[in-house]
Amino acid sequence: MVEQQNRIPCRLFRQGSGSISALVFAAGAVALWSTNALVGKSLLASHPASQVQFLQFAGAALVFAAIRLMSRERVAPVTAGAALISVAVGFIGLVGTMVLQYIAFASMPVIEANLMAYTWPLMVAVAVIALENPRHPALLGLATVVGFIGVALVISGGRSQSWFQGDLVGYLAAFGSALCMAFYSIMVGRVATPADRLLLPSSLIGVALTFLWCARDGFTWPVGADLALGLYLGAGPMGLGYYFWSRALKLEGSGRVAVVAYLTPIASTLLLTLSGERLTVTAIVGAILVIGSCVAVGVERSEAENHV
Repeated sequence: MVEQQNRIPCRLFRQGSGSISALVFAAGAVALWSTNALVGKSLLASHPASQVQFLQFAGAALVFAAIRLMSRERVAPVTAGAALISVAVGFIGLVGTMVLQYIAFASMPVIEANLMAYTWPLMVAVAVIALENPRHPALLGLATVVGFIGVALVISGGRSQSWFQGDLVGYLAAFGSALCMAFYSIMVGRVATPADRLLLPSSLIGVALTFLWCARDGFTWPVGADLALGLYLGAGPMGLGYYFWSRALKLEGSGRVAVVAYLTPIASTLLLTLSGERLTVTAIVGAILVIGSCVAVGVERSEAENHV
C-alpha cells in the first residue's frame, strides 16, 4: 500500500512534466505559425504561390532532415500498413494543409483566408461529437455552430457588403486546408511514428510536387531578402512549427495544448492588421465568433481530458 502511494506522486510529477513540455512545444508552434500569413503575404505580392511553396518545402525538408540526423530515438519496426498510414497522415497534414492554404492566400484577401484556415479546431470538435463521447456535446455543438456563423460573416463582410470578395477557389482551398489540419491534429497522436520520421518524407514529396508546379508556372529563383523569407517560411512556421506541434500532441493529446493553438488566429490577425490589412465591422464580428468558439472548444476538451 505504501509503495502504491509512493508511485502516485511520481506518476503525477511525470504527467506534470509532460504537460509543461507539451505547452512549451505548443507555444513555440503558435509563435512561428503567427508569422506565416504576414510573411507569406509579402512574398506573394511579387512571387507566384508555386515558388513560395517550393522554398517553404525546401526549408522544411532541411529542418526535418537535420532533426532526423540529430535524433537518437530508436523506433521499433513497423508493418507496411502502419508505415503507409504514417505517410498518409504526414502528406495530408503537411502538404495538403500548406498547399491549399497558400492557394487560398493567393486567391482571396489573406486576412480572410487565414481566419478560414484556422477553423480546423471547429472541425476537430465536429469529429469529437461524432466519434467520441464528449462530456458536453451540446456545448461543443453550439460552439461549432457559432464558429461557422463567424466564418459566414467573414466571407460576406471581408471587404464590402457582398459575398465572396475573392476567387471561389480560394474559399474552397481555405476550407480544405482547415480539413487537412483537423485530420492531422486528430491522427498525429494516434500513430507511433516519431514526428521527424512522419514529416520528413512528406516534406520531400512537397519539394518534388512544388518543383513540378514551378516548372509549369515558370521558375525565377528569388534572391536576397525574398530568398531568406521563403526559406524562413519553411524552416520556421512549416518546419519547426509542425515539429513542435506534433511533439506537443504526442505528449498530451489535444486537451490543454489545443487551447494554446487557438491563439494563432488572434496573433496572426493582429500582425496582418498592423501591416495594413483591414476587416469591416461585419467581418470583425465574424472573426470574434470564430476565435471565441475555438477557445470554447479548446477549454471544454481540456476540462474533459483533465476529468478523465
